[in-house]
Amino acid sequence: MSGIPSEWVKKNQWRGVISVLTCLAAVCLFMPLSAQEQGPMKAPPGMTAPPSEPQPKSAPAAPVQGAAPKNAPSAASTEPPSIPIDQIIQRFAAREAEFKTERDNFTYTQTFIIQTLDGGRVDGEYRMTSEIVFTPEGKRYERVVNAPAPTLERISLSQQDLDDLEHVQPFVLTTNELPKYNVKYVDHEPLDELNTYVFEVGPKTLEKNQRYFEGRVWVDDKDFEIVKSDGKAVPDIKKKGQENVFPRFETFRENVEGNYWFPTYTRSNDILHFSGGDIPIRMTVRYENYKRFGVTIKIGAPTKKDEDKP
Repeated sequence: MSGIPSEWVKKNQWRGVISVLTCLAAVCLFMPLSAQEQGPMKAPPGMTAPPSEPQPKSAPAAPVQGAAPKNAPSAASTEPPSIPIDQIIQRFAAREAEFKTERDNFTYTQTFIIQTLDGGRVDGEYRMTSEIVFTPEGKRYERVVNAPAPTLERISLSQQDLDDLEHVQPFVLTTNELPKYNVKYVDHEPLDELNTYVFEVGPKTLEKNQRYFEGRVWVDDKDFEIVKSDGKAVPDIKKKGQENVFPRFETFRENVEGNYWFPTYTRSNDILHFSGGDIPIRMTVRYENYKRFGVTIKIGAPTKKDEDKP
């Protein structure tokens, strides 16, 4: 998110920002979707969710569909796992690649809300609900179904924010992406009804115009899939008077169809640090109504059958 200088706000409180953000929401309507998501954050005092946006008290307690058996998780352990750590990393990266391909075959509804807060009081909001759907030809795209006029005054959304919403917050670490990251084993600990391997993840190098995840991931020790991530998108951008900083967030997944763990909820309660002052924000992203989309694609030109041949 980019900060807006206080002098500009005083002179232009109700001009410019709303129109720019409204245009941005309109652009999202036609923006195609590319093929396909350290300790918890602490919110500033008094920051609570409004009644219409309840937040879970912890990671999802149980899968939504096809739940795995409810085995009691073991206690946290710093002992090295019985499986070589490199093998665990390779297995969950391969499993993540399968999941990424699978999720590309699903439609779902995404609701994104970001608010700025002043003493715990909401003083600005951007809200957008969109559907991830397919054309009859099988092309995946995002269709905005609800985008009220935003009331944000102290921050504005950038293209990086929208890219992070699509790629970083529902973080997926596939075999192809693995060489870009340092992955360090931390612990083997329970997470609700699961036993998980915990890894520190961060980019090896920051390449220009590329976005990365930095934080921790929890990997189910049976399905070898990420079930929770906690971190932030990097890098922050501060140059030539431009400040674009990004919040820390948690993303939770739930089991869908008994095979894969899909992101269902992202939340953030954080403070964005700008040179002109700190701005507390609250953000939620909900991914709902996952439905498999089936399409038959015929490849190649049709051929005429030779009736004379057996």
